[in-house]
Amino acid sequence: MDGSSYHVYKAVYSIAHALHGMFTCVEGDGPFVNNSCAHIANFEPWQLLHYLRTVNFTTKEGETLYFDENGDPVPRYELVNLQTNLRGSVDIVNVGYYDGSAPAGQELTLNVEKIRWSTDGNSEELIQTVCSEPCRPGTRKVTRKGQPICCFNCVECADGEISNVTDSTDCIKCLLEYWSNQAKTHCVLKKVEFLSFGEVLGFVLLTLALVGVCFTMATAAIFYRYRHTPMVKANNSELSFLLLFALLLCFICSLAFIGEPSGWSCMLRRTAFGVVFVLCISCILSKTILVVVAFKTTLPNSRVMNRFGPTQQRLGIFVLTFLQGITCVVWLNVSPPYPLKNMRYYRDIIILECNVGSLIAFYLVSAYIALLSIVCLVLAFLARKLPDSFNDAKFITFSMLIFCAVWITFIPVYVSSPGKYTVAVEMFAIWASNFGLLVCIFAPKCYIILLKPESNTKKNIMTKESSL
Repeated sequence: MDGSSYHVYKAVYSIAHALHGMFTCVEGDGPFVNNSCAHIANFEPWQLLHYLRTVNFTTKEGETLYFDENGDPVPRYELVNLQTNLRGSVDIVNVGYYDGSAPAGQELTLNVEKIRWSTDGNSEELIQTVCSEPCRPGTRKVTRKGQPICCFNCVECADGEISNVTDSTDCIKCLLEYWSNQAKTHCVLKKVEFLSFGEVLGFVLLTLALVGVCFTMATAAIFYRYRHTPMVKANNSELSFLLLFALLLCFICSLAFIGEPSGWSCMLRRTAFGVVFVLCISCILSKTILVVVAFKTTLPNSRVMNRFGPTQQRLGIFVLTFLQGITCVVWLNVSPPYPLKNMRYYRDIIILECNVGSLIAFYLVSAYIALLSIVCLVLAFLARKLPDSFNDAKFITFSMLIFCAVWITFIPVYVSSPGKYTVAVEMFAIWASNFGLLVCIFAPKCYIILLKPESNTKKNIMTKESSL
């Protein structure tokens, strides 16, 4: 049989086997509704098609014929090569075959030695059959305008896209949290960035915070050791200890900025820090007012001091801090800060940061701290020319100038610093402002207490020409 007649033979026998299966159907055991069979004299085409799909027989040539789930026969092809013989006529030479039913990888059998290529005479040299070489994984095919479809260029996939097969026509975009590797063949997890304890920057900031804690505790220990001396008493030991406690909490709260952001650390960074900073500034504001009031009491018949005694000082600090605390409580209940994966700044890096949640609450908390700082600075500046006995206002003025300068400088640096450096800048601002307050307000007093004890007398403290 030649090729065309063999196909006709297989088609006729396939229909014959399908009709035979339909004719031999037993009623009650059929494949249709209620186990019925097709009516032999009047059957529907779809009924015959059902039996045709189940055909499975062997031809006289030894080929097994059946149809797959798509209704296609198993592909089997003979590969032939047209060769010119010595007489000038063309011979059909079988050089291989393809069997779709063979095991994977064994479908094609080819005898390359029998093939003759149409180049120069009967040359056995292999010829190039494609215009372009296959595109490797990581690239995609781009057709050349005006050329055959087999002619194309291989273009590398864009960043964030991959192709993992040869001759891919399109690149696949990686998922949001993934990025393409260097070869553009696989999507890998993006690098996650945050200020951690293990890196150098985090370790340095942690060390600075701990140094601040140690200095604050050392200052508190000195003031407690010499609490009965005129220097400590003259500077209102109760306010001094409360201020040192507030500074200690500020240094400790700064540690929440290091490490992977979480729900509690994000809330602690903003709210606890906001309350503690207000407590710190409230103490300084109270000390500033106390200096001004103390000067007013030197005037005849002045009763101002009675109106700003220890009870009023405590109440003022409590009210100022309580207002900030109420704002932070509302903030936490309405829209608290939360951890966020920022993927907008870098394409291949995920920045773990804290979102402030409610912007209104964040602005209120920040504005309240700024307002108290400005009021404290103005009062201390106005009182800077008081007699030397009350020149604590000079040190408060210096401390508040440093405090305000640090945070004013912090704003543009914070906005322009990317990723973990934003957190580092904020921690440095906390550290610098706290040290400014600690050094300017307490260092001169510790200097006299420890190194000039002869000046730590009531006479020197009250004398107008004090060595302070």
